[in-house]
Amino acid sequence: MRITQRAVTLTSLQGLNRNLDAFAKLQNQLTSGRVINKPSDSPTGANRAMQTRSELASNAQQARNISDATGWLEQADTTLRQMLDTVRRVRDLTVQGLNTGSSSASSQEALAIEVASLREGLLGLANTKVQGRPVFGGVTAGTDAYDANGTFVGIPDTEVNRRISDSEVLRVDVTGPEAFGDGAGNLFAVVDRIAASLRASDADALTVDLSDLDALTEGMRTAVADVGSRASRLERVDLINSDRALTLQSQLAQVENIDLPNTIMKVQMQQVGYEAALAATAKALSPTLLDYLR
Repeated sequence: MRITQRAVTLTSLQGLNRNLDAFAKLQNQLTSGRVINKPSDSPTGANRAMQTRSELASNAQQARNISDATGWLEQADTTLRQMLDTVRRVRDLTVQGLNTGSSSASSQEALAIEVASLREGLLGLANTKVQGRPVFGGVTAGTDAYDANGTFVGIPDTEVNRRISDSEVLRVDVTGPEAFGDGAGNLFAVVDRIAASLRASDADALTVDLSDLDALTEGMRTAVADVGSRASRLERVDLINSDRALTLQSQLAQVENIDLPNTIMKVQMQQVGYEAALAATAKALSPTLLDYLR
């Protein structure tokens, strides 16, 4: 079989191109810091990387949900505690008003005025908002949970939920009827009755109102405990979510990221090999008379 000069040249150029391609691939990996820059680099690795990135995106969304849920629960807890403090003051004034034997009409009126003012403060707290939505309004498009009369205008028997993991959905709200009672027996109606009873110096009515207020206070304490238990659960899930994010990032790095010292060594070796191949090819393909006759 006759080996022509053209065949030798083509074979040499093909070898040089393979070396150059390998050198360029290593340089690209070194520049990007990733082993996989396109699916053809490693179809299996690319598939694993895509799955891991999808899990990372889901984990990041759950982290945002956890942050949002934390805001809801913290606001609900803070507001309920402030309202409990106000209700305790209303109770103190009610007990003081029961002592009608040593109180004048003007004193009773002063107590009633303060109770009425405290009721307005309670209504304002009950309409506390998170991101423009009432904390105690349930799933509603409205901006308030209660109107000026103390009537619940949100949507009862609804829940605001957030997905905090692949398998968990957590409720992050408390509706007004759950925390403050419902209908004519709600907190604001009872406090309004207390103010009216103080003005009338009606001890019997005040006794009944005080009992109703104590029952409502117990319900608010239960709501605080419920919110606190959910907040504790959320903290645990948040830690798990953070640990999972680190694990997924580590898995992605194992699939995609280069081994920097090893890659640098390979680049240097490939460069030396390519330069040696160039030198050897230059000697093997020395000019002939035909090259000068072209």
